[in-house]
This record gives sequence, structure tokens and C-alpha cells, in this order.
Amino acid sequence: RRGRPGRGRGEPMSTRFLADTAVLTGRSLRHVTRSPDTIVTTTIMPIAFMLLFVYVFGGSIRTGSDAYVDYLLPGILIITVASGISYTAFRLFTDLSSGIFERFQSMPIARSAVLWAHVLTSVVASVISLAVVVLVALLMGFRSGAGPLAWLAVVGILVLFTVALTWIAVIVGLSAKSVDGVSAFSYPLILLPFVSSAFVLTAAMPGPVRAFAENQPVTSIVDTIRRLFGQQPAGTDIWVALAWCAGILVVAYVLALAAYRRRTS
Repeated sequence: RRGRPGRGRGEPMSTRFLADTAVLTGRSLRHVTRSPDTIVTTTIMPIAFMLLFVYVFGGSIRTGSDAYVDYLLPGILIITVASGISYTAFRLFTDLSSGIFERFQSMPIARSAVLWAHVLTSVVASVISLAVVVLVALLMGFRSGAGPLAWLAVVGILVLFTVALTWIAVIVGLSAKSVDGVSAFSYPLILLPFVSSAFVLTAAMPGPVRAFAENQPVTSIVDTIRRLFGQQPAGTDIWVALAWCAGILVVAYVLALAAYRRRTS
């Protein structure tokens, strides 16, 4: 303990923040590896939706795509991200309830590193779940001629969306009063893709529903990913999608830091 504060005083703040974040992220990832049901659970539901819609409803849904799984996959990827977010809030709530945050406050570590560790853990877990879902989609007949740059763009958008939603989860984890409250918040996020272009064309929706579907973040993100997979110009959708992700990220990050200060003051 005597050596650590001295080392902290002699290091640049950025170096100390990165080092602390790396250590705490490793701790959080070890918790995930000890509970593999977390990743299993976050992949089972999206895969179940994909199987249901492709093999049960897919024959009666007209989207103009040669294979419905090609049309469906971007929305399933969004659901995969949303289904894993609740675990971030749960892990954060558990740390607060166990008193580990008080121990962290007494140590010479960067305050925000604690939150960023949970965010990075969420990103790693989501990437693993997304990879599993894509593999299953390939087995179901999904095909894309997209090149490496298009795939990198898809990954970048999904990671940015994951980070944005995870900071919302951080707010919930810091503010929730019970485990039930922590778990329930992800349900609206999972349901949001159902009122978008994820499963059906928005043109077939009633007026008010269509207006909402066409002006919410999931539709622009799904349409962008679908165009990238289909080797089509992303157009303005990609900028709208990035604007939504960046806007959610900035607002959620500011609110999360405020909630953290209130909770630890």
C-alpha cells in the first residue's frame, strides 16, 4: 500500500487511468468467465428469435430480400446487444451492494476506471455473443458479399451502440434499489427493435407506428448494417445512426458520472 500511492504520484494521470482500468477490467472479466451462463443466456434468446422468425414466420413476411435471414440478422444483432446490457447493470449493482466500491474509494485508483471497467467488460461479452449469433446465422443460410471494410464498419457501429447502451446500464446499476429493478430495465431495449425495420418493412405499419419506427435509433442502425451487408451505399442512414449512438453515449456518460458522484459522495 505504501508503494502504490507513490507510484500514482509519479505517473501521468492518463497512464494511471489506463493501468487501473486494465486491472479492474481483468477482474470483471474473470467474474464473467466464472459465470459462463451470462454469455449463454445473452445468445440463446436472440438465436431463439432468429429461429422463430426465419423458420416459422419467415415464409409469410415479404421484405424483398432473397433470404429472410439476410434481412433479419441486423435486428437480431441489436437484440443481442440489448439482452447483454442488463448484466452490466447487475454486476455494477452487485459491486455496490457488496461494499467493494467503498474499498475502491480508499485505494489510490482513478475513480472513473471503476465504471469504464464494467463498460469494457460489457463490450467484450457482447462481441463474443455477436460472433456466436453470426455463426448460427451462417449455418441458417445468411450470406454476405461485404468486404473487410464493410464488416469493420458493422463491428464499429455495433461496438459504439454497445458502449452507448452500457452507459445507460451504468445509470441503472447505480440508481436501482433492487435486483428486480436492475433486470427489468433491459426489456424496453429488447422490445424496441420490434417497432422498427428490424423484422418487417416500416411501409406496412399504421401511420403513427410507422412515424415512430422510422424516427428511432434502431431503424437507422439496422438499415445501415443491412446496406453494408448487402454491398449497397449506406447513404444518410449511417450518419443518422452514428449521430444517434454518439448522442446517447454523451448524454448517458454525463448522467452516469453524475449518478456515480451522488452514490459515492
